Amino acid sequence: MAQKGDNLLQRSLYVFDLPEELLSTLTLKDQPARPVEQTPPRTPKPLSETAGTADDAGAPSKATSCNLCGLNFSSVTEQRDHVRSDLHGYNLKRKMKGLSSVGEAEFEKLIGELDESISGSESEESDDDEEDEAGGKAKESTLSALLKKQAKISSPEFDEYDSRRKQRGSGKPPLVWFTSPLLPENTSLGVYRAIFSVAEQEEEAHLVETLRNKQLPPAAAPPIKSEGGGVPLPGTNVGPHYFLCMIGGGHFAAMVVALAPKKGKTHTGSDERSTTVLAHKTFHRYTTRRKQGGAQSASDASKGAAHSAGSSLRRYNEAALTNEVRDLLKEWKPLIDSAELLFIRATGNTNRRTLFGPYEGQVLRNNDPRNRGFPFSTRRATQKELLRAFVELTRVKQSTVDEAALAALEAAAAKEVTPPTQPVKPPKPPKPSREDETAALHTSQLTSIIKRSKVPALLNYLKTNNLSADFTFVPPNYHTPRPLHLAASLNSAPVVLALLTKAGADPTIMSDDARTPFSLAGDRATRDAFRMARSELGEAAWDWDKAGVPPGLSKAEVEQREAREKAEKAIEEKAEADRRKAETERLRKESEAEEAKRREQRLGKGKTLGALPQKTAADQREEDARGLTPEARARLERERRARAAEERLRRMQGR
Repeated sequence: MAQKGDNLLQRSLYVFDLPEELLSTLTLKDQPARPVEQTPPRTPKPLSETAGTADDAGAPSKATSCNLCGLNFSSVTEQRDHVRSDLHGYNLKRKMKGLSSVGEAEFEKLIGELDESISGSESEESDDDEEDEAGGKAKESTLSALLKKQAKISSPEFDEYDSRRKQRGSGKPPLVWFTSPLLPENTSLGVYRAIFSVAEQEEEAHLVETLRNKQLPPAAAPPIKSEGGGVPLPGTNVGPHYFLCMIGGGHFAAMVVALAPKKGKTHTGSDERSTTVLAHKTFHRYTTRRKQGGAQSASDASKGAAHSAGSSLRRYNEAALTNEVRDLLKEWKPLIDSAELLFIRATGNTNRRTLFGPYEGQVLRNNDPRNRGFPFSTRRATQKELLRAFVELTRVKQSTVDEAALAALEAAAAKEVTPPTQPVKPPKPPKPSREDETAALHTSQLTSIIKRSKVPALLNYLKTNNLSADFTFVPPNYHTPRPLHLAASLNSAPVVLALLTKAGADPTIMSDDARTPFSLAGDRATRDAFRMARSELGEAAWDWDKAGVPPGLSKAEVEQREAREKAEKAIEEKAEADRRKAETERLRKESEAEEAKRREQRLGKGKTLGALPQKTAADQREEDARGLTPEARARLERERRARAAEERLRRMQGR
């Protein structure tokens, strides 16, 4: 019997064409203990179009596999597609955390009602083409959404059993599981719940009988017109069929697929099944904002209408795509109305309005009980993706699980379940002691007095409260832990001098960043205060070299230095004033000499002595202005214009 069961699973099983011996022994599996896929069979080849094959005949002679996911493949292409899938990426994440891999059915339960994936898209532009109506950002993938969701509910000790138990929830699982004595031990068969009608799902106990009634004999492909996407000829009986549709990111794809299998003989003599595509059509329009995400209509709704050439083109394309899709649905209305189920993926409000309106003559309606979503991850809307989705919907899943081990695991988990405890409240911070409160009050008062440079008030406060000049602030301050540090950092020279000479502050104490008060001083007056304190207190008072204070400097020496610097500055200022006065006088004399020279030339009737050549008026003006200051040159230009005006007036009077 085990050998016979193995023969049944050599090829992928088609929901509407199951072996008779398997149907007669099929029973519904207990759903609360539904199996988790551990070693699923190889992924079948995708269905091609009318002439393509949907399944493989017999076991492959040379197979590749994925040891991480426990899957076998008949070709390298299938293996590469699997490596780019969300399932493989999810198992890689689990392996890095030291967790075991999950099977295909387990992963489908985990993703639940998450949005469809954009990973593994048909081209590199898929990330830009996917549409996100809500906020204009690129839509996240199913894998990233699942990992974010699990990061909130999981712990480092998250194991496979906890994952399965948490993902069950209150809703029904996407797969209905069956078993048969003809199958190998611990092997179950799964069928998507979405292929059953609402009434059939309500009578779950009769799902086996319903599945038997869905079996269809092989049928020949109906005659199809060459144009119009392969639409059947009018009046043709196409038999039971599904309508599949995807729209998003400016991409639209629709297909009508017959459910009856079409079998033919291969060159090896074995039966090979193919699918019949009754009608198919794809559209693409540039409607999404490149590198920004989201449709133009979504951007207009959130930010207001843009006025660029690109935005106008995208608005036009959105309207054109809507008209094209609705015209196609109207043309296919007989096929859609007679379809058993409608599988539709429409992401975002704009795309849903395109399909479901309301608009005059609409074909698809929101309240149609035949409407279904795809219960698995989908990619960009293309004809190839629709074919892959149809294969996934109608392919029977296989799962193998050790029921005894699962029961033991659940029993052990039930024993470990403890009643929920009250959440542990964070401990309240300890109440400060009376000494700490008093120290904080002193810190506030001292800081305020030092910032205002009130020397008498500071000395009086220290004496009244019996505080040391080296009082440590509370709470501790990293850079200025004591009054002397704070006064030096504020460049308050009087306060520094008073703290050192009258309050007895220690200049050698360092802050937490290993800096003395002197190193915080920012101007010469504050540094002089430290040097005057060294001179006044003497060398024996403190280790001044450790404090970084230069040699002492008395107050008289400071005053003498200031007087000397003031006198030197006055001398420098006087010398600078004299230099400027002399330079001004020299320029004045040069200007007067030049003016006298020009006046002599004018008295000589424009002629000069000697055999010099006659100069033009422009040359004469340039020569006259050469060497003059800007003020003298402006004055000369005004005189020249005045003489010209007088000459014109004299000529007018002589007429």
